Amino acid sequence: MSRLFLACLLAVFPAVSMKSPIFGPEEVTSVEGRSVSITCYYPATSVNRHTRKYWCRQGAKGRCTTLISSEGYVSDDYVGRANLTNFPESGTFVVDISHLTRNDSGRYKCGLGISSRGLNFDVSLEVSQDPAQASDAHIYPVDVGRTVTINCPFTSANSQKRKSLCKKTGQDCFLIIDSTGYVSGSYTGRIRLNIAGTNTLVFSVVINRVPLSDSGMYVCQAGDDAKADKSNVYLQVLEPEPELVYRDLRSSVTFDCSLGPEVADTAKFLCQQKNGEACNVVINTLGKKAQDFQGRILFLPKDNGVFSVHIASLRKEDAGRYVCGAQPEGQPEEGWPVQAWELFVNEETAIPASPSVVKGVKGGSVTVSCPYNPKDANSAKYWCRWEETQNGRCPRLVQSKGLVKEQYKGRLALLAEPGNGTYTVILNQLTDQDTGFYWCVTDGDTSWTSTVQLKVVEGEPSLKVPKNVTAWLGEAFKLSCHFPCKFYSFEKYWCKWSNEGCSPLPTQNDGPSQIVSLNLDTVTKEDEGWYWCGVKEGPRYGETAAVYVAVESRAKGSQDAKQVNAAPAGAAIESRAGEIQNKALLDPRLFVEEIAVKDAAGGPGAPADPGRPAGHSGSSKVLVSTLVPLALVLAAGVVAIGVLRARHRKNVDRISIRSYRTDISMSDFENSRDFEGRDNMGASPEAQETSLGGKDEFATATEDTVESKEPKKAKRSSKEEADEAFTTFLLQAKNLASTTTQDGPTEA
Repeated sequence: MSRLFLACLLAVFPAVSMKSPIFGPEEVTSVEGRSVSITCYYPATSVNRHTRKYWCRQGAKGRCTTLISSEGYVSDDYVGRANLTNFPESGTFVVDISHLTRNDSGRYKCGLGISSRGLNFDVSLEVSQDPAQASDAHIYPVDVGRTVTINCPFTSANSQKRKSLCKKTGQDCFLIIDSTGYVSGSYTGRIRLNIAGTNTLVFSVVINRVPLSDSGMYVCQAGDDAKADKSNVYLQVLEPEPELVYRDLRSSVTFDCSLGPEVADTAKFLCQQKNGEACNVVINTLGKKAQDFQGRILFLPKDNGVFSVHIASLRKEDAGRYVCGAQPEGQPEEGWPVQAWELFVNEETAIPASPSVVKGVKGGSVTVSCPYNPKDANSAKYWCRWEETQNGRCPRLVQSKGLVKEQYKGRLALLAEPGNGTYTVILNQLTDQDTGFYWCVTDGDTSWTSTVQLKVVEGEPSLKVPKNVTAWLGEAFKLSCHFPCKFYSFEKYWCKWSNEGCSPLPTQNDGPSQIVSLNLDTVTKEDEGWYWCGVKEGPRYGETAAVYVAVESRAKGSQDAKQVNAAPAGAAIESRAGEIQNKALLDPRLFVEEIAVKDAAGGPGAPADPGRPAGHSGSSKVLVSTLVPLALVLAAGVVAIGVLRARHRKNVDRISIRSYRTDISMSDFENSRDFEGRDNMGASPEAQETSLGGKDEFATATEDTVESKEPKKAKRSSKEEADEAFTTFLLQAKNLASTTTQDGPTEA
């Protein structure tokens, strides 16, 4: 059972997993006596360059007998007429065979190593009889679709007689054209007969756009009787021998097509043919492009019927025969000039794989890795956008030498990293208009040209930065960027964008690892521009976000006024703090009235100025209406602070008597003799100094107070007195504020 399974596996596995990287022409045709040159391609690895190359002939039982090899062996049949030349730098070897005979027709292989390894390619060689040897006819070889001129000699006796050309079919000869103006239907519009003059004994027949069906024997004739001059010609119409093209997977190819000046103004096309099927148009000058080649093909017209077609990012299915041609409708048609290639796509490629499609969200970014031949490290590198035009074009958006297209400034950069065969392109601030195809190109090996499709989808950018911001000249500036948790292990960076790329800047992490900041100690005008924050994983760049920083100067007048007025205002507040506190405690109403009167007069102690402009009166009213509420708030704050400080000024013992609670200082018992003679019981002269004013101020206020003549009441605690004073102050302040609001700032 296991043997059966192994046999089945060995039978199936080579068919599905192995494909020879050797490539050559499938069919080669020639005629007896001539020679052929057969080119075989192989992967240009160091091993393959030095491996044995061979040319062998397949026998009836499948065995392949070596006829010639790169090690110097030549079979007896090939001695003196064949040689094999290796070209290791291009990965090819060429087999030249001369003096062909019909016995050389058969099946051959060109390969590497030994003939049984499978590293080979099948070639069919067919040698036919030379038409010139079969008859006395003159041979006119012509490529299909081209133009041929047949010259027909005659004698002077028939110079004035009818000239004609007919084509032989069996024993008959059908008239094609004659000098009377007759033209056969299938030749209408593409054949003409020319007679140079009476002194010239030759007439010519010119046939344009020769199809394969025109091949055959023709008869030139001058005269119609038995003395007519006749000559046989053989028209050999040749199919274009396809040029072999060997390319690696994911590389690019260029087909250079030259069809002649006679079709310079005719529509051109390139078609692909597989497995002998019809040739399907890939691109033409009328605007058609095959869907499979969308975004990766360019048509490059030149002069005199010459053009090129460039295909990038080759796939396995791109292998096959390609034919370029000219035809009014841009379609392959027999009789029009063509040129052919046979493309082989080697799957053993040195070009690294990269995504063919990249996606980014609106407002976000994409990063594209572009491969190039490591030998071209110093060559210029580009990124262009493929455009859906009639022929397709790819204008450059950015290049490594500092060019950036205007509308992409600040959001597109080409970076040399990571190097060693790959450069990086970053595009951010994505919009729907960025959707399309883009090409990676270098000035070096163009076969490494690659393409990528960009799709812009709905979503939110991962990196969060502020919108365009302003930094002030000469001041410090900070710019922060927020990263989601998925970038926790990534390297974070800030850089400043320029045409040459994005220069890294010093950064710092602020608190959580999801925030990285850029700090500028002193902003200069050179700091203006685009800044990017982004993430990296090793040498590979990830997402980015961009913000534009504008640098401006603050208004000089407002800044100077701010600096000049700051110190006097602070000094005035500080110098009057003590006065405000004391007067607010003694009599809040008198304090407020005094402030109002002084402000209305233009400031403390300022005399009235009859010449003052009227505008100052309006400003005084505004000032009074502002200071009155401010004074009330300050007075309330001062009283509250005084009460709190009085509570905690001394260590006290708390005694509860029934439902009445009071604070009694121990000094009250020591000074009990003064209990009935003083209103502020137990307060020593030192204790009368409070933080609300100096000792002298408080004493003066006490001396000016008139002692009440009312009968003595029960002694109240300092807490009750403070609460009652504060309540009285609030009522007076409320009434005063109400009066001020009703009367207006002028009466105040």
